[in-house]
Parts: sequence; C-alpha cells; structure tokens
Amino acid sequence: MTLKAAIVGTGAVAHLHAQAVIADPRVELVAACDCSAERREAFADRYDVVSRYATITELLAGEQLDVVILCTPPDLHCEQTLAAFAAGVHVICEKPPALSLAELDKMQAAADAAGLALAIVFQQRTGSAAAHVKHLLDSGSLGRPLLAQSQTLWLRLDDYYAADWRGTWDGEGGGTTLGHGIHQMDLLAHLLGDWAEVDARLWRLARDIEMEDVSTATIRFANGVVATAVSSVLSPRETSYVRIDTELATVEVEHLYGHSGHDWHITPARGVSEKQSASWAFPAKDEPSGHGPLLRAVIDALSTGSPLPDLVTHARRPLELVTAIYASATRGRPITHETLDADDRFRLALRAEVQDLRPGH
Repeated sequence: MTLKAAIVGTGAVAHLHAQAVIADPRVELVAACDCSAERREAFADRYDVVSRYATITELLAGEQLDVVILCTPPDLHCEQTLAAFAAGVHVICEKPPALSLAELDKMQAAADAAGLALAIVFQQRTGSAAAHVKHLLDSGSLGRPLLAQSQTLWLRLDDYYAADWRGTWDGEGGGTTLGHGIHQMDLLAHLLGDWAEVDARLWRLARDIEMEDVSTATIRFANGVVATAVSSVLSPRETSYVRIDTELATVEVEHLYGHSGHDWHITPARGVSEKQSASWAFPAKDEPSGHGPLLRAVIDALSTGSPLPDLVTHARRPLELVTAIYASATRGRPITHETLDADDRFRLALRAEVQDLRPGH
C-alpha cells in the first residue's frame, strides 16, 4: 500500500521533505499547499506534484490523504494539525511543534483521541552515529555521564527577519532558543534523558527583534548531569556542538545543520585501555542525520501500524526545556518541572522579559 502525502508550506525546509518522500517508494507526494501562488507553483513544478492548493482547508476537502507534512510557520501548527486529525489524516510537523506547551498538549490529545500519529521533526536525533552514542550511554559502556554542553552558534542577519512573522512573539513564539537552540538541546536530552532544573538568562544584544538573539542556560538533568546551553544568531563562525563528558570518555559532535559519522568523536580518559576504547568504534556503515531517515522511521510505523519510534516522539521534553529557559530568565530563579507546571503564564505562551543591551537601549 502506497501512502498518499501532501506538503503544507513550500519554503526551504519543504524541499528536504519532498526529497525524502520521493526517495521512499512507500509514499507518494500527491499535493502541495501554500498561500503564495508563486512559491506553490514553483515547488509543485520542481517535484511534479499534480494537485495544488492555497489553503489546508481546500487540501483536506479535495484529497484523500494518509499524511500531511507541515512546513509552515509555528503559529499555524496547532490549527493545521487539529484540522488534519479532524479529517482522519496523520501529521508530520516541523519544529518547533507549537508556540506553547498548551498548544502541543492540545495537538497530542487530538492525535490520541483520533488514533492518529503526530510525528515531530527533530532530525538531529537521527543518523547511525547518534544511535551508536545513545546505545553506549544507555548501556553504561562509557561510565556515568557527568558534564555536558550544547551550543547552537548561528548567524542570522536582517534579511532573515524580513518575513513579517519572523522576529515577533506572535509569529515565531520565541527567539533563537526556540527556533534554533532547540535542535541541539533536543539531541542532548535524547542522549541524556529528562531534565530536572534550569537556570537561564535571555539577551537581546544586536538584532532589532522582539525576542532574544542570545540565551544562556545551566541545565541539571535527572541523572545528575550538569550542562550548559548557549543559543545565538550573532556568531560569524557558525557551529552546532554537543559535548558529553563521562567517567571514561568525552563524546563530541560538531556540525552545522546535519551530522554524519566523521563529525562525532570519542576521546577516552587516561587509563582506559585500547581494547575498551576500540569497543566504542562507530559502525562502518554510516548514515547521516536528516529528514530521510526520520521520514523512513515514520513510514515504517504507519505502514505496519506500530507505535511511532522515539526519533519522532517525546516532543514535549525539548519544548519543556525551552519553556523553562524563558520562565527562568523572566522569574530570575531556577525552574523545575513542579514550578513550570504551576506557571500557567509560560505554559500558555513563551513571551518573556528580555534584557536589551543594544546601543541606545
């Protein structure tokens, strides 16, 4: 059985999804949807998509679909997801999955009620090297993890914020922490598990936007690991970096928007034998991270009727972590699960107080 898919929103990330769909014979891209006729037509022509729609309402009424892939701005995700579930259609949704925990909870509740899949795209979790490292950590082969870092140091200039929805609380829901840093923090949490406490600051140093262009945070994980997380859109040498120091080794990955085996390194501690460190070697067959393996994992589950894999679940954890950063920065104190759950302000929206250090402010 071939699953029929449609892509909603035909901006840059939609091309990655289209290429992943085309590469999988079990799914067919039958429709494209975008409010911009010019963008919609160019996208559909490029990928030989026959059916083309201006709104998701028209799409769902006009097609018999199995799955929609949402590549739209985050302020539309909740409404579009609920519409798809009402039409009996599975959803693959780009990150950030929603503007708030309340919206994400509503989306997941609708999925559960309809018996449909809600898969969230955090593609940094994918790839054979990441799976290998997760196995080493989970098995205890590297000893107890102790210290970690997450750095998302990117550069976004004024042209990036030219779109009317960018740089605003209403359109993006948050700044670089939500829009960019969430990728590396999600990978870190995928490897280390649940967080326990967050102590953070938000800064607006250079960009003329409503939200932060830099954030800094100290994160304590439930397993005792202490981590630092930095997110930025002000960094000329761009990098995405995750480091975990364990009792026996340092694990590192440095890349930009996607990693493969050669981006990962394991450095043994002094005193670790060559035989032991050799047992940590990465698999000879390497699959890079990306939308391809993520889509394949989703299609595997949908085709067999099995539960979604953890590559696309646990979406609440990274959004909780990001929400805790905004809450901590505004409240001026560490945030735990208990204090976050009791704070309806940040459960409903991430709007936070940002220290503005631009000249003249």
